Amino acid sequence: MVRPKKSLGQHFLKDQNIAMQIVDALEIDSRQSVVEIGPGTGVLTQYLLKRDIDLKVAEIDRDSVAHLKKHFPQLKKNLIEGDVLKMDWNGFAEKTFHVIGNFPYNISSQIFFKVLEHRDKVDQVVGMLQKEVAERIASDKGNKVYGILSVLLQAYYDIELLFIVPPDVFFPPPKVMSAVIRLKRNKTERLDCDEKRFKAVVKQGFQTRRKTLRNALKSLNLPPSITSMKLLDLRAEQLSVADFVFLTQQIEKSDG
Repeated sequence: MVRPKKSLGQHFLKDQNIAMQIVDALEIDSRQSVVEIGPGTGVLTQYLLKRDIDLKVAEIDRDSVAHLKKHFPQLKKNLIEGDVLKMDWNGFAEKTFHVIGNFPYNISSQIFFKVLEHRDKVDQVVGMLQKEVAERIASDKGNKVYGILSVLLQAYYDIELLFIVPPDVFFPPPKVMSAVIRLKRNKTERLDCDEKRFKAVVKQGFQTRRKTLRNALKSLNLPPSITSMKLLDLRAEQLSVADFVFLTQQIEKSDG
C-alpha cells in the first residue's frame, strides 16, 4: 500500500465512479497525446489506459512510481519520474496534448501557470483541485473570487466547473471540498496587445484588489491620458478579459 504523503499534498481518490467521470470528461479522439499529472496509485490511469491514446504519466513520489511500475507495466518509458513543474513540457508530445489529473492542492495554481506557458501545446485540461481554486478559475467578472488566474486562463481557454467532489471519497479525506474543471483551448492564438504587458497589468491590478485601478496601477506611472479614463474608476475584479486587453492597448498607445 502506498501511504499518502502530506508533504506532497497527496489525497488518493478511492471512488471508482468519480474516477470514471473524470476520465470521461476528457474529450479526446483516438491516438491523441495525454499527460496525467500525479497519478498516485493509478485510479485514473487504469481507465485512461483503456482509451486508444498516447498516455504519459508524471509522478514525483517514488513509492507511487514503484506501485505504477508493478501494476501498470504497459506504461514502460511513458512513466516519467520527477517534478512536473520542472519538466520540459515541450517534450511531452511532438504536437499538442491534453492534461488530466487529481492535482495536488499545494501546486494546482502552479500547474495552471505551466499550462499558460504552454498554451500553444495544451489543448485541454481536466483536473480535480480544491473547490475554492476551481471556482476562482471558472468565475466571471464581478465575482469576489475572480482574480489573476481567472483572467489569464480565460483569455486563452473556455472553462467549465463540471462537478463538486466531497472529502469522504479520498484517503485521507481533505479538510476542504474538491471540484473538477475542464479547460478547452479557445480560438485566440494571440491577444490584440502585448501579452507580457497584459499579464503585468492584470497582476498589478489585482495586487490591491479593493482599490480602484487608478490607485492599483500607480506603480506603473501611467500618463494622465490613461489615469483619466473612466475604466480606471473600477476595481480589477469588475473588468473582463476584453477590458484588460483594451486597457493594455491604451497603455501601449500612450508609450508611443
